[in-house]
Amino acid sequence: MILRGSAVGALINAGSGIGGGSGPELFRVADVHKMRVYVKVPQRMASSISVGMKAQLHLPQYPDRAFDATVTNTSNAINVTSRTLRVEMHAENPDGLLQPGTFAEVHWNGPINPDLVHIPASALLFRQHGLEVAVVGPEDKIALKHVTLGRNLDAEVEVLQGLSPSDRVVDSPPDALAGGDLVRIADKSTPDEKTAAR
Repeated sequence: MILRGSAVGALINAGSGIGGGSGPELFRVADVHKMRVYVKVPQRMASSISVGMKAQLHLPQYPDRAFDATVTNTSNAINVTSRTLRVEMHAENPDGLLQPGTFAEVHWNGPINPDLVHIPASALLFRQHGLEVAVVGPEDKIALKHVTLGRNLDAEVEVLQGLSPSDRVVDSPPDALAGGDLVRIADKSTPDEKTAAR
């Protein structure tokens, strides 16, 4: 791909200015047969990224299609400003559908952690001391647990710390819900009935 950056008749001051020239560029040349994709990975996920790892690219202009990419390199350092790891990936582009400068959403094909808990985003309680989740404990009493989140998956979130797979999480808890409150578990045969505090 060749993009012309100057119009016919424009004055080009080649070699003038600091660093070899400050005038307009004549052309911009790009080889788009294989695309390099740069991603900023949050620090909490940095340890799971390795060379050879696979991912899919999702582009706004192709909502029903995914493009395969492979991790080829990382910066091996966390950016002190953004707290992210810079990752380089390569994606084959035989049809030329991937264009330089395009925004892409990356979906990683990482190892599945069987201890990782997913809960509805609506189950989160934003309290004074941080994020909490209400769970139903012994004797149907509420216990509030502090949680550390991983990825935001729109309707769900990953919980890295604070919950176990066996915990019974209260979805859409009322703001007034407190630890020790006694609750009644809704009958599974009546799905429209909500869990209510007594």
